[in-house]
This record gives sequence, structure tokens and C-alpha cells, in this order.
Amino acid sequence: MVGPEGVRAARGDLDLERTWRSVTKMLTGYACGAALDRGIVSLDDAAGPEGSTLRHLLAHASGFFYDSDGVLMAPGRRRHYSNYGIDEAGRHVERALGRDFGDWVAEQVLEPLGMDRVRWTGSPSVGAFGPIADLALFAGELLRPTLLSPETFAAVTTVQLGELVGIMPGFGKQEPNPFGLGFEVRGAKSPHWTGGRNDPATFGHFGMQGTALWVDPSARLALVVGTAHEFCDAHREVLPRLSDAVLAQHA
Repeated sequence: MVGPEGVRAARGDLDLERTWRSVTKMLTGYACGAALDRGIVSLDDAAGPEGSTLRHLLAHASGFFYDSDGVLMAPGRRRHYSNYGIDEAGRHVERALGRDFGDWVAEQVLEPLGMDRVRWTGSPSVGAFGPIADLALFAGELLRPTLLSPETFAAVTTVQLGELVGIMPGFGKQEPNPFGLGFEVRGAKSPHWTGGRNDPATFGHFGMQGTALWVDPSARLALVVGTAHEFCDAHREVLPRLSDAVLAQHA
């Protein structure tokens, strides 16, 4: 559990390397935000399928399939969760930079925050590995942002492209299914991996290897979780209960 001042409570092995999977998307969103702040790219850049922009890619609204360049629908019609779309967003920024996107993530996010044990294995959507202690450093940044302008931080962590309907992996159809740029936004989703006490503005992500991070801006708290096995029914039950318990005790 993390507050603006740092870690408030912790249990378990914080130094064991874990597979972050889709938690990686938040690092990508943040690194893309750094490129936005420097004028290297724009959210309105054409990127992805015809009619799609960088904003569509980062907000899961480009129309790309989950894991391929096949196009399911026109951009902006539905929140169709796509690892391929996030990877393509990373490639778009990489082309604009003229350098490796992973190096950019390290330079703009990991190194400034001291996240020196994170391994970036190539995929902007699912490629990061690291200990929970390093993920807690990122949670602290999200509570007291220093690396992005206020305007870009707001864009990254709040709802983009309106109230689109879509499938939330692991939790079924959500109406609406809000996302920011690489970050999921809780909204009124039910069922959900955060708790019933979490503010609708809560943002974060979970990964299918059992790692998760949420930030509740109203409570000024963050929770970082790492487990030892793939996401399953136990996570669906325990994560919301844990979130509610943390908020009940510390918010």
C-alpha cells in the first residue's frame, strides 16, 4: 500500500521478479505521455488502421483485434481491448523518435524513478518484468506526478473517447468500459478487480499473471499486488475484497 509519502504497509517478497503482463501498458502510456509533452508526437497523429489515431490506439478504440493487425470495426465505435494496438502505439512513437521505444521508456520513466530492476523484453503491451518494490515506485509517481505535465497526466489517467461499450478481459461486457491512455479507469464497472469502495476515478491495470496496481485519487492511496499464478477466480474474489479492506482501514 502506497501513499503520497511512500510505502505505508507491505507484506510478502517485494523483491521477487514477477511477470507484469498488461501492467506494462501503464509504463507505455506514461512514456507516450513524455513524448507528447516534448512535441514528438500528437494524440491526433494518424496511427493504426485507416481513420485511427494514436489516441485510439492507446485507448483501445482503434478497431484492431486483440493480438493481430486484423481490423474488427472502424475506429472509435467500441472499446475493443487490443494488445496489438498498444504495441502499435509504441511503434508509432518509436518511429517518431528514431530510436528504440524500450530505451525511451527506460530514459523517461524507469531511470528517473529508480526502477532499475525492471526488465523490458520488447512488447509495449505485455513485456515488462520486475519486483513489486519497483512497481510501488511507479505507484508513488502516479500519486504525486513529476514526470508529466498536469495536462498530459490528466489525459493519460482519465477517460478518452467517451462512454464506449466493450469487453473488460476477465470481467465481461461493461457499459461503458472507460479507459485512459494505457490506463484503465474504473468508472462504474461491475464486476471489477478493484473494490466497491474505490472511487470511479480510480485508474490502473491488472495483468493476467496476477500483478495489479490501482491508484484512487480521492483516497490518495495506491495498492500494488503481485501473486504467484495466472489470473483466475480467486483473484476475482480476493482483489476486490482486499481493495475494500485497504480503503476501509486507511482512506
